[in-house]
Amino acid sequence: MFGLNRPTDRSRRTHGARAVVTGAGSGIGRAFACEIAARGGRVVCADRDEQRADDTVALIERTYPGVAYAFRCDVTRHEDVAALARFADTLFDRPVDLVINNAGVGIGGKPVGRIGFDDWQWALDTNLWGVVHGCEIFAPRLRKAGRGGIINVSSAAGFAAAPTMAAYNVSKAGVLSLSETMSAELNGTGVAVTVLCPTFVQTNVARDGRITAESAQVADFLMRRSSHSPARIARTALDAHDRGQLYVVPQLDARAIWLLKRSFPAGYTFVLGLLKRLLPQNDSNTVDRPAVTDPTGV
Repeated sequence: MFGLNRPTDRSRRTHGARAVVTGAGSGIGRAFACEIAARGGRVVCADRDEQRADDTVALIERTYPGVAYAFRCDVTRHEDVAALARFADTLFDRPVDLVINNAGVGIGGKPVGRIGFDDWQWALDTNLWGVVHGCEIFAPRLRKAGRGGIINVSSAAGFAAAPTMAAYNVSKAGVLSLSETMSAELNGTGVAVTVLCPTFVQTNVARDGRITAESAQVADFLMRRSSHSPARIARTALDAHDRGQLYVVPQLDARAIWLLKRSFPAGYTFVLGLLKRLLPQNDSNTVDRPAVTDPTGV
């Protein structure tokens, strides 16, 4: 979807892959890991929460024994991601050929000026720097091998710019821009880049994030109404990566936003203003939970 700017490559690069997935402890990351195993691959399930990573491995092992491995990794730490790469290098019988930079956190509900620098740093450290670390460390390995690919999990928030979500929007816009840049840089090397931009998916990112209580209720409602499960999103993204697509915008609402913003920018600005009036205005009650590298879903 939205991959017309890349030449079509009908390879099966995600089948039998040697893969690394960050934020693999739940949600979209867990779905990616399970689907890679189902495609005959082997996968390192990395997560800041070691128990969650172990749980994903146990889930995979019930059907595909010996193909999944847990690794504790805090993607905000460059040295952790470097250790993840070394672990994968020694584990697999060939170089890693698929990297999925998925780890992310949710944040929202406050306008700029009330977010606070701590929350800005918290969001950017995981959502943007986590992906930067993954790309900086793994891209040279893939380029040297002359094959494989990178899937970066962004969000429709990366281009939608919804009110009261500035820190999240900025972090995901950075991932989108990074992916576009790398797609151009790696053109002709045999390494494909895909960026996934979903809207609401049935994950626990809102529950585990730093989101005001009112906004969390809205997010939970929209996630429950979503017809797109993490498994469906993961399959869609992997299939698109096989076809050499850069952009994956899997849901109808995300595609409508994408087209509206580019075709009718003035109309889109009007819609954003209307949305601001519909959103909860009380930002005094923030649900501030421990940071986890849970897959993004908005």
